[in-house]
Amino acid sequence: MPFSRVTGTGGYLPERVMTNAELEKIVDTTDAWITARSGIKERRIVEDHEFTCDLAEKASRKAIQAAGKTPADVDLIVVATSTPDVVFPSTACLLQERLGVTGPPAFDVQAVCAGFLFAVDVADKFIRTQSANCALVVGAETFSRILDWSDRRTCVLFGDGAGAVILEASAEPGILSTHLHSDGRFKDLLCVPTGVSRNYRKLQNGGAYVTMEGGEVFRWAVTAMSDIVKETLDANRMTLDQIDWLVPHQANSRIINAIGKRLGLSDRKVVMTVEKHGNTSAASVPLALDEAVRDGRIQNGNFVLIEGFGGGFTWGSAMIRM
Repeated sequence: MPFSRVTGTGGYLPERVMTNAELEKIVDTTDAWITARSGIKERRIVEDHEFTCDLAEKASRKAIQAAGKTPADVDLIVVATSTPDVVFPSTACLLQERLGVTGPPAFDVQAVCAGFLFAVDVADKFIRTQSANCALVVGAETFSRILDWSDRRTCVLFGDGAGAVILEASAEPGILSTHLHSDGRFKDLLCVPTGVSRNYRKLQNGGAYVTMEGGEVFRWAVTAMSDIVKETLDANRMTLDQIDWLVPHQANSRIINAIGKRLGLSDRKVVMTVEKHGNTSAASVPLALDEAVRDGRIQNGNFVLIEGFGGGFTWGSAMIRM
């Protein structure tokens, strides 16, 4: 049975930068408040003509190029997103058409901020069962489209972007393990309570917005993301000092710092991009991973633990040898 390895990464952020100073003009907040509560100084926001598939395509092409492949080599596309271009077809199918790939399976997964971890798990299993040889896995979001810009509890936290990886079949282990969890009992703590079937009239009137109970989400995120690191280490019979890098979901610097403190992990081993990206949901982990690969922090042979936590609640992790 083959293994899957990460052979290329890519990321894309919209050109438009929205700073905290700009937010001060449209909502009751301050740069100092946002920075203290989240560590975020700026985020990227799509223009009116940009959509999730546009971001996904640009990140995907970078990942394909980095892997030394062409779109014709891709035989599986999995896109993690909570903000698809349309209800259907899937964003993965739209991306497939953009890339000129014909025939292989392409579909979306939806696990909000943990979505990329769920997508990696799915693609890894396709490769391990020899159902695919070269998978494109993408996390892409235009979260700005589901924000209430008068709600300072949420609108200051999120941004838009996309990240992607190529997973290829290999005789040597790359994805060492994946771990996924969900708990629907907490569905109301972080959600968009509007959809095409339920409360659809709010959707028609432009009322599909993120709602969040910040304190509860914070506590759950710290606990779940700390525990899943331990679960992942135990599954691989590894100790914390054997991790070269932790790449957590970039929701909030306070959450990331609390996880590090709880685990006893040095800040020098944690990749953090939230200051300039904000929370890009399913895109945050692959964007952070790509940044650390491209700036040379993450090297071939490094052990990298990626993890995410999102609405649902959903959370997941993967141990990767690069």
